[in-house]
Amino acid sequence: MNINRRDFLKLAGVAAVRVAAGSIPSDSFASVEEFSGNPDRRGVLVDTTQCIGLNCRRCELACAKEHNLPPLEKPPEDASVFNERRRTHPNQFTVVNRFPGETEDTPIYVKRQCMHCDEPACASACLVKAFTKTDQGAVVYDASVCIGCRYCMVACPFDVPTYEYGSALHPRVRKCTFCFESRLKEGRPPACVEACPREVMTFGRREDLIKVARQKIARHPDMYVDHIYGEHEVGGTSWMYLSKKPFEEVGFRTDLGTTPYPSLTRNYLSAAPLVMAIWPAFFLSIYLFTKRKDELAKQNGKHIDNHTHGDNHKETK
Repeated sequence: MNINRRDFLKLAGVAAVRVAAGSIPSDSFASVEEFSGNPDRRGVLVDTTQCIGLNCRRCELACAKEHNLPPLEKPPEDASVFNERRRTHPNQFTVVNRFPGETEDTPIYVKRQCMHCDEPACASACLVKAFTKTDQGAVVYDASVCIGCRYCMVACPFDVPTYEYGSALHPRVRKCTFCFESRLKEGRPPACVEACPREVMTFGRREDLIKVARQKIARHPDMYVDHIYGEHEVGGTSWMYLSKKPFEEVGFRTDLGTTPYPSLTRNYLSAAPLVMAIWPAFFLSIYLFTKRKDELAKQNGKHIDNHTHGDNHKETK
């Protein structure tokens, strides 16, 4: 896998945090990096060829209701919502975006939310285990232990976690929960899946969904590209996608490779642990030294000005 600048910065950020946490036992991250996968874990297969998008967005409505989120900024019938690419935010855990289809009358609509990675980078980056990969397939978050460092946001290859910057007292990291507490724990599908009128999303065992996806591709090779997005990306995700157009044309990153990000971080650290530990401290010391030097210069300048002013005052007398 080739690491580009963007991913290098993500990995370096995660590595820096973990080096700084050298006092934390190594088994803090073992549960994430050594995740072999519960064969019965659940997932969702999204068939983007079936989504109608406009005048629907029932997945967005259902998600907002399930999590007691504010009403949608624009109603489902307002087509202007598709004029710009949207991403999830603290008040909306799932969004539908529109992409050009084969003709102007056949646009492609794609629902996006947390991918619930099998080996989540957000959990690996977290120093206090605020993120956990459950046996059911969800990546859940515990706000009660979160320290607000937001390294999960830096680490995520899908740019999913967002932060409640507007909350002064108890800001949280926010993302799709896979409806874990209210539904998934009981074996029920997420609210967005249940609300979809076109059966765009199929809920079930991840292994079974992969078989279903392969059957669809085999039966309708003219309808789907021969790829299941999320089957292997970054080690595999609970949410997987089918598309008629190449995935890079419908908003997906295709440069992520198949290696789990926690594994990449571990290899990176083994190659350069000392560098990651020393350079942040080195630059911080330069910053503090320069800041202190400027403060002393200002204080010295004020002292000289006051002394000169006093001498001038004496001469005037």
